[in-house]
Amino acid sequence: MKKPLLAVLSALVITGAGMAPAVAAPLLTDGAATKATTKTATPAVKAVNFAGTVALSNCSGSVIRFPNSVDTDPALVLTNGHCLETGFPAAGEVIVDQASSRSFSLLNASATKVGTLRASKVAYSTMTDTDVTIYQLTTTYAKIKSTYGISPLTVQDTHPTAGTAITVVSGYWKRTYACNIDGFVYRLKEGDWTWKDSVRYTSACQTIGGTSGSPVVDNATGKVVAVNNTGNEDGERCTENNPCEVDASGNVTVRQGINYAEETYQIPACFGAGNKLNLSAVGCTLPKP
Repeated sequence: MKKPLLAVLSALVITGAGMAPAVAAPLLTDGAATKATTKTATPAVKAVNFAGTVALSNCSGSVIRFPNSVDTDPALVLTNGHCLETGFPAAGEVIVDQASSRSFSLLNASATKVGTLRASKVAYSTMTDTDVTIYQLTTTYAKIKSTYGISPLTVQDTHPTAGTAITVVSGYWKRTYACNIDGFVYRLKEGDWTWKDSVRYTSACQTIGGTSGSPVVDNATGKVVAVNNTGNEDGERCTENNPCEVDASGNVTVRQGINYAEETYQIPACFGAGNKLNLSAVGCTLPKP
């Protein structure tokens, strides 16, 4: 979990320091085992920009679509479960179809705000197994495109690969962090929460409070492969702001200064025609209420 944004801002003012290593807002996950998959060839690096990202009041996020979404579908915004305006979901809690009128500042490629989007509801939110909130908006992808010239980011529906070059794009800070996927964590534990099969970054991605909910973009494809959420700040073991990795045998590893994200490839299977949530759909593995 990341420190509350106010605490981060206060620390910057008091110390005059740059961004302290911290990855997102509150987050918790299960994970320690690193999969041995690596890329056999290095893909060409593409410039990743801010188009389609959003700034929330306390976090970052992005306008997303799934491979089967169509332009007339209601648009969706992806951020973290711990960024939910009503507070952190409890361990084991899953929220669906909750009323919301939250607003989002929509950014263009150069991180300039071009408009304000508004939620109609929280379609899905949890901090169990993963750390995600998905808002449904009051407008469609087509309307956003025609009004602002901005297209959504597509969520990849296959598991990411170790070694992939990635960029974490923070709409809140209007800042990017470039590194690689170092591996995958069997269980990532933080305070009361546990996340499964989390992404571990290489050390170059020193994300901070406020970057929570940022899309993690594969540089080669431009697709979202994860959502940024936490990091071990102080070297403590499994406490808030200090997640620990737990492998399949129960062995615990603490990596101070290393940050993490939650995979998103499992989300598309849970949304059907019209971007409607269907947790009973074949292949949907997201936790249910």
